Amino acid sequence: MSERLSAQRSSSLRPKFAVFAAVGAMTLYVLYHNERFLIEPQNPIWKHYAEVAFWLVPHALAGTCALFLAPLQFSERLRKRYTAAHHIVGRVYVVGALVLAPLGAYGQYIAEGPGMPREFTTLAVVDAVMLMTTTLVAYLFAIRRRITLHRQWMTRSYAVALVFFEGRLLGGLLGIDNNVNATMAAIWSCMALSLVFAELANSFADIKVNLRAPVPVRNEPQGTPAYSA
Repeated sequence: MSERLSAQRSSSLRPKFAVFAAVGAMTLYVLYHNERFLIEPQNPIWKHYAEVAFWLVPHALAGTCALFLAPLQFSERLRKRYTAAHHIVGRVYVVGALVLAPLGAYGQYIAEGPGMPREFTTLAVVDAVMLMTTTLVAYLFAIRRRITLHRQWMTRSYAVALVFFEGRLLGGLLGIDNNVNATMAAIWSCMALSLVFAELANSFADIKVNLRAPVPVRNEPQGTPAYSA
């Protein structure tokens, strides 16, 4: 019996590990492709980021805390063994998300400059609202001890938090970094799909069970003809 339970538990963990491995690979690619200038002082992009450094630094620190600590919150083993640490990490994630979202939107607004189109600022504001909303709802369910609902909304929050990483990934892989319209289309697509993927993750166990369940046979009433003229 114990072997069966351990086998079921390990099989349920594989999709989670695969997702976080993919997120890790995406993060490494984005850091190399988009943030490599941080170790290249002569890179001309330094001048651009220097203008918004006051807002960019706390945004980057908050984003780093949120993105790298969030996977720890989805570990059932860590939650049970280190409950106090789980609560502390969760609060750090909430603070990080609530800081990085508005600062990111405001930093984008400043970076565009006066007279420039505000499409990217609109995109950043919508993403910020989605991230803050899903994070706050998750936190409210946590303090009310509604653990299942808390996990579901944490999943939505983390999915939204990854949107701009995913946009940068697509920009690099598709070679559209310098195409503003294509980049915005990619990020809008990631934003729309983020909640779809979150719902798939939340319903994964139910989907798997129902897909494996046999299709119920519908019994025809006695005397019903097979067809009618």
